[in-house]
Amino acid sequence: MSFQQAQAEGLCLRYPENLGLHREISYGAAVDMLLRAVSMAQTVPFGWGFVDKPAEGQVLLLFLPPQAPFPIDGLRFQDQEVKFAIPVGAGRELEVYEAKFGFIPGSQDTNAWRCRRRYRLTKGGNPQLVLVHYTQGPQTQILPALMNQPVRSYPLRNVNEPSVYVSGDKVGQKIYAPGSAPPPPMPMNMGPMQHQAMVAQQNTNMEMLERRREQERARQRSASTSGRPPRPEDEDSEDDTDQISTRTLAMNRYRRNHDIMNEVFKFAAYGDKHAPPPPRPYSIFNKTEIEEKTARLQEEIEALKAKGAARKAARTDVEPGYPGHRPDVPMDTGGDGIAT
Repeated sequence: MSFQQAQAEGLCLRYPENLGLHREISYGAAVDMLLRAVSMAQTVPFGWGFVDKPAEGQVLLLFLPPQAPFPIDGLRFQDQEVKFAIPVGAGRELEVYEAKFGFIPGSQDTNAWRCRRRYRLTKGGNPQLVLVHYTQGPQTQILPALMNQPVRSYPLRNVNEPSVYVSGDKVGQKIYAPGSAPPPPMPMNMGPMQHQAMVAQQNTNMEMLERRREQERARQRSASTSGRPPRPEDEDSEDDTDQISTRTLAMNRYRRNHDIMNEVFKFAAYGDKHAPPPPRPYSIFNKTEIEEKTARLQEEIEALKAKGAARKAARTDVEPGYPGHRPDVPMDTGGDGIAT
């Protein structure tokens, strides 16, 4: 299988052993791991496989030519990948690629929080060895248009390609798994019967491969007709298939900003400009009713004042020692009183 064919399927050469989960990887730690990877790649063959929906903290070691695009990893990122270089001493230079606001389409991800960083030594190391780290980064809301758009077609096929050395004296040498080695070459002095048996075996193998390809095409056709949205094409870069195009990202940002501003200005632009003025705060009261109540209260106050003055005058006449008392005035008992 050629490297270009593998890239089209999303396959890549990766270090077969598990490198563990790491919450954070500093630049110095990335340099140390890449330097150790140079000697590891000379003794351990890399295997073909997919990178699909990696877990938080997962670390991978891949073999990628400097100009090759990064393989599809099952994640969709809402931000463009940025690239920068850092000098790390001893004549070495570390190249860093960072992509933020990633998520798994159609999954339980409610926010775009996944971050992918990949490192390579462009100077002082093997630039074809790439260290990839998936971690948690800043969060943002997932764009509704991208929520359920798959990045690749599922299910992924089984990979039976042999492992291969990518560095050292054995570079290019393939390592077949037990039971999957290719048939030995046909000897030159093979008889007619043996030759016919070998041809029949080759035809059988070709028919099996053809049936497998037909099954793959049938699965793809059924997936395309089952209502799944097609994979979006990148209009700006045909090679960078795992990224969102600049035009699509700009359109989504424009629509989001337009919706926000529309909520602010739609009333001023489309509201009722000839609406009647609001009523005065005292319009709920009846002036005539208030004046009538005021007149009645005033009459009651005058009556109470007159009654109070009469009681005060009567008290002055009958109580000794009260200011204004007149002893010659008889007290009115309300009947035939006796003056003393």
